[in-house]
This record gives sequence, C-alpha cells and structure tokens, in this order.
Amino acid sequence: MVPSEGDTRTVARTFTADDVSRFAEFSGDDQPRHTEPRENGELMVQGLLTATLPTEVGSDDRVLAHTMEVEFSKPVYTNEQIECHVLYESVTEKDNRYDVTMDITCSNPENDIVLTGNINGIIWKK
Repeated sequence: MVPSEGDTRTVARTFTADDVSRFAEFSGDDQPRHTEPRENGELMVQGLLTATLPTEVGSDDRVLAHTMEVEFSKPVYTNEQIECHVLYESVTEKDNRYDVTMDITCSNPENDIVLTGNINGIIWKK
C-alpha cells in the first residue's frame, strides 16, 4: 500500500555494543569515542548507524531514496531506545512511480531530539 500525504510511521531501536562494533568494522568509523566505553559502559553510536532508523521505514514502504539530509543534534549511546518518527510530507503520483518527501525526527528516552532530516525518494508502481 502506497503511503498518503500526512501518514506517519514510527520505529524504535536500542543499539547495542555489538551493533556499534560491527558498524565500526564495516564502515571503518572506529574512532575511540565508538570503541572505548564511557564510565557507565556505554558506547557512542555512530551517527550514520543512528541514521539507519528511517531507512527501516523506507524499506517497509518500498521507498528508493535519492537524497537524504540529516542533522545530528545529540549523541546516541548504546542501551538507550531511540524512537524515530517519519511523516510523509508529500506523495505525488507520476506515470510509473510516486515521488515522496519524508520528514524525520528521532529522539531519546528523555525526548531530546537526536536526529532530524528529510528524505526524497520514489516508490515504483508495480
């Protein structure tokens, strides 16, 4: 089902130390801030790993992103649940596809915004 303008989706994820370690290995982003735990044992999650949250919504809705702009406003740490809200700002039907614009807001358990952004993409018609 193709989303409509104004539709919202929410996903949540708690990143683990293993997630951060695997992403560091895969991406090469293995800075000490991502590999050396804080006093409480938490690791800082890579920004681009955090940015995978809205891609889950895109995958569920079959969105093929062609631009993604994000702003990281607060660090994310392992063992905190991050909730990502996606709003379909526009859905425009074309001959063979739908052009979509998605607004993204992700927050931590204290309701501090950790990431905002937007995605422009397409959903192919079947």
